[in-house]
Amino acid sequence: MRAMCEKVIPNTNSSWRYCKYTLDYIPFNWHYHPDFEICLTLNSQGVCHIGDYIAPYGELDLVILGADLPHTWQSSPNIDNSVQIVHVAQIPKKWLSQQITSHPEFAILEELLIAARQGLKFSTKTAMIAKSYFEKIEVSNPFEQYLGLFKLLYLMSQEAVPQQLSSASFCYTNKTDPAKDKFDKVIDYIYRHYTEGLSAEQLANMAHMSTNHFHRFFKKRMERTLTEFINQLRIGQACKLLINTNRAITAISDQCGFKNTSNFNRRFLTLKGTTPSQFRKRLKQKSLV
Repeated sequence: MRAMCEKVIPNTNSSWRYCKYTLDYIPFNWHYHPDFEICLTLNSQGVCHIGDYIAPYGELDLVILGADLPHTWQSSPNIDNSVQIVHVAQIPKKWLSQQITSHPEFAILEELLIAARQGLKFSTKTAMIAKSYFEKIEVSNPFEQYLGLFKLLYLMSQEAVPQQLSSASFCYTNKTDPAKDKFDKVIDYIYRHYTEGLSAEQLANMAHMSTNHFHRFFKKRMERTLTEFINQLRIGQACKLLINTNRAITAISDQCGFKNTSNFNRRFLTLKGTTPSQFRKRLKQKSLV
């Protein structure tokens, strides 16, 4: 069965991606990506597929996966209709390797990352501690999240004998995804032109898809809608301009591709939890301390 290649985009102002999913059930979604992944599944039971490993999973399921290792979890709704929670950290392989080689203190993690190529499952005790780490990461700023990530990796590296999941002989070679190249071109185009007036129809034509198919395809690959993705890029750029320049907020709104300041303020508040003017005011207050 061919796995879909997922495109992982780091969080704003971060080198890696953290996400918390709250779901009624976990659908089957066989995929891979060129990133390490740490996954903690809570209040859920079902079947996990990792490489050639297939087995039931239950509460407090903590796993680390190496790059390009296909995987999915699958569950049904809980009998009591309670939500299932999944904490996910996705870390670019190249970036993490650079961290390890640049900091001798991180050498202790090398054995863990090598073993993660086949996937590793950890004890309930380790998963309980990881749960508290993830809960702190969820509400932290990017710097504190960075520290939390390496605390999490260190925690897993200290488990004596984690369970290896996929067999050592497993190697996923069926990575030919006919849509990947043209989708990568679309993503690259968005990165170069996100401050301009992009339309779904224009991007769908580039990918040789209908507009409706493109919207569905984009959300499945990126785990967010096209509008959410473009707004994330624009707000990230706005933060840089608010930090590094004294330009008026109306000028920054225009420069980042928003049609009016009201829309800019609303999107900024949604993504950052504060308005652009409050964001800048806080920065000035901190600089005076």
